[in-house]
Parts: sequence; structure tokens; C-alpha cells
Amino acid sequence: MIAFLEGNVLTVEENALVVLQGGIGLRVFVTASQARQALPGQRVALYTHLVVREDLLALYGFEHQDEREFFNLLLSVNGVGPRMALGILSTLSVDTIKRAVIGEQADVFGRVPGVGKTTAQKILLTLKSKVKGDLESLGGAFQDSDTEVIEALTGLGYSIIEAQAAIQSLPKDAPKDVESRLRLALQYFS
Repeated sequence: MIAFLEGNVLTVEENALVVLQGGIGLRVFVTASQARQALPGQRVALYTHLVVREDLLALYGFEHQDEREFFNLLLSVNGVGPRMALGILSTLSVDTIKRAVIGEQADVFGRVPGVGKTTAQKILLTLKSKVKGDLESLGGAFQDSDTEVIEALTGLGYSIIEAQAAIQSLPKDAPKDVESRLRLALQYFS
């Protein structure tokens, strides 16, 4: 198995990088944010997962080991394949996934394109026994008002990742009402 890859980016595709390694260009599927940040000629180091099927050899790459670990955890969920797992990691950060699993918030997974309510519940049930930690160490669960703020921010055109980052930047003593939290979250973008 190919567990790690380092080389220069030859080309950047919508959801993949072609990495030049030893004279061979390897197509590595990456998260959307990694694809946006990569530039041709740039040196990259990726923790990888090789998917082998009868008709397919696909390499998936991640900037951090914990992303690869959660990719593997998501693959253990019945009905979640490599593309959906990569889509989840493109939309949600590892901390957000942990927070959603520990806080039993399946609706967080439902925000990912292509993940329905049933799949979101399956993800939650499968990962619940595999994800360890507590909400205190992760900064607490998303409150109902935070869910509304995220919906408002995504409605304004921000990505889910940007909206979650804005929520996580709020001070712990921030007001609990939606309007105040939304106002503070918008200040994150200015």
C-alpha cells in the first residue's frame, strides 16, 4: 500500500492533483481546499490511501494523518464510498466531525452535498463507538442557534467550512441569541 507520497504538483484538477514522483505522474484525489491551494510546481507531501477494486486503482491524499484516519473511518460506514468520504472531508473539518459525532448531531452530516438523512444517521451510529473525546476538549457542541447561524451564513454564499470557522471563532461568553451570534460571525469575515 502507498501510505505517503511526496513530490511536485504537475497539474491541478478540480478534485485531484497530478504529483510527479520519480518521473511518474500520480493522480491523487484530494479535498476541495487542497486542490484550491495547490499550485503547479509546488512541493506537496500527502498521507495517502490506495483504493483497489477490480476496475480501479485510486489514490486519495491528505495533508494531515488525522484526515486520512477519518477518511478510513468514514469508509467503514455502510453506504459511504471513497468519493462521499472525500466529499465529507471537503465540507467538514475533522474537529467538526468529532464534535458532531460526540454531540450526536446527525444534521451536521446532512449539510454535505450527497449525504441524506439516512446516511447521516448511519455515519453517526458507526462512528459513535470509534470517535473518542469529550465536547469540552473540542470547544462544545454546536448549539441550535449556531446551526441557524451556519444556515444563514451559507445562505449568504459562505461555504460550510467558512461558516463553521466563523462560529468557532466566537468568544465563549458571546450572547446565545441568533442575531447577536450572526453579527459576531459576520465580523469574522471583515
